[in-house]
Amino acid sequence: MKNSHKLLTTLIITLSSASLFAQTTLIQNVQGYTLQGENLQEFSAISFTDDKIDKLYRKDDKIVSQPDWKIINGNGATLLPGLIDAHGHVLNYGQSLMTADLVGTRSEQAAVQRTLKYAQENPNQTWVTGRGWNQVQWNVKSFPTKESLNTAFPDKPVWLRRVDGHAGWANSKAMALAGITRQTKSPEGGSIIKDENGEPTGVFIDNAMALIEKNIAPLTITQQKSILLKAMQSLASLGLTSVHDAGIDSETLTAFQQLSDEGKMPIRINAMLYLPTKNWQKTLDKGTFRSADDMLNFNSVKIQADGALGSRGAAMIEDYSDHAGHKGLLLHDTPSLTKYINHAMQAGFQVNTHAIGDNANKIVLDLYQTAIKKNNSKALRHRVEHAQILRLKDIPRFNELGIIASMQATHATSDKNMAVDRIGEDRILGAYAWRKLLNANTVIAAGSDFPVESANPFFGLHASVTRQDKQDSPKKGWYPEEKMTRVEALKTFTIDAAYAGHQEKIIGSLSAGKKADFILVSDNYFTINETKLWRNQVHSTWVNGVKVYQKHKQSY
Repeated sequence: MKNSHKLLTTLIITLSSASLFAQTTLIQNVQGYTLQGENLQEFSAISFTDDKIDKLYRKDDKIVSQPDWKIINGNGATLLPGLIDAHGHVLNYGQSLMTADLVGTRSEQAAVQRTLKYAQENPNQTWVTGRGWNQVQWNVKSFPTKESLNTAFPDKPVWLRRVDGHAGWANSKAMALAGITRQTKSPEGGSIIKDENGEPTGVFIDNAMALIEKNIAPLTITQQKSILLKAMQSLASLGLTSVHDAGIDSETLTAFQQLSDEGKMPIRINAMLYLPTKNWQKTLDKGTFRSADDMLNFNSVKIQADGALGSRGAAMIEDYSDHAGHKGLLLHDTPSLTKYINHAMQAGFQVNTHAIGDNANKIVLDLYQTAIKKNNSKALRHRVEHAQILRLKDIPRFNELGIIASMQATHATSDKNMAVDRIGEDRILGAYAWRKLLNANTVIAAGSDFPVESANPFFGLHASVTRQDKQDSPKKGWYPEEKMTRVEALKTFTIDAAYAGHQEKIIGSLSAGKKADFILVSDNYFTINETKLWRNQVHSTWVNGVKVYQKHKQSY
């Protein structure tokens, strides 16, 4: 009895202390929006205690505040639920902030010059690395070659990843370190591009990239933590309160766990273990987990079925329209893909598989259909990452099988200048087909695939609503029949992205009892001209009731 009495006393003291130190905050004078089911709810103030929302106040509601409340004037800013990116690459994004940024270069030589400038500013690096080149945006739309890099870098190895991460460009020094010669054969699921004389040109596609990358010293856990933290802080400044990290290894998972244990996670991370990576079976056998504060969640895996459209690695059923005899690349044979899917499902993990080409999507849907039935795992909400080019008859299968389409709107506006060239006028009707998927009752979880695209979620919201680039082109939108409404677009970046991470009960919308994850922004998302949606600026970002980012000169 003494022990029971002591336990009860300790519990009462603990609960009293918790309530004693609880902080209630009221943010008023805002134009607030959230989704309740399919409907949009407006409010003018929000109160929350510690990490949980207490109440949303409509314009005419009387607010009875307490003396100990912290009261913040929102000064008429727009308040939205925290935005969720359902498909990004946090470590790669952090590294992109610390390597040569080749996004937007307009020629091979411009990419070389920007890399050279970066190398001169960072002279102590053993390897010169960078990312972001895209030959489709160059005047000469062919792959680059080692020669231009050799002139600028005769003695130091250089490795530059294409914007989509599915191809890399190396100089001769990098290839020499990797032992690449004309005799080197392309690995399964990859391609070493060679010239008419059989010499490697310096471009490596998909699985062939590992031939170069295995020679670059891996990051330590400490280095990874530093890069991840920098990346998450940057993502918070863009209005992201949660990110699904689409494919990490067990070491990066450990880095996230350490940051979580140290209380250093500025935003939420849903981690997907990439299959196959070192010790992936052992990692899955340990099971799923989430941190006590829900800042780190691990319940899913990422598998890659094919490559990307820009590098013609996406696996198509018929030949590419602009490359006869070529159908793209499947990165795994069917037995291997089946093994990864079944192992993950049996271990209780959601399976998220990258599929861009119509053949890759068909194969993944077929394998999911069999594996879901075999493992009784429909409730795990398996996903197709990208779901980019679909046969029209495969679109209804997403809802039928309970599969989520994890899609990136800015891929459509980035790819619009080359997609029809690649796949033709008929197949394009099932590509980037947001409206057709929504009409078939598919859940779409939105993301960006950063650093392939900008991590700014307002770029994705703009693309979803307009099907235009930031220059308002094309005039009425690219295949405008596939546009989303503003409510639908916001839903894909909030509650449906939360649903895709099994977190819709705690984040994704604003209501009493849910986590206080929200953002204050400069422009009203629902009233501003749709062509200006991408310009929206984040004033502050709040996660778990804590302000994790504030723009200068803003008090909220």
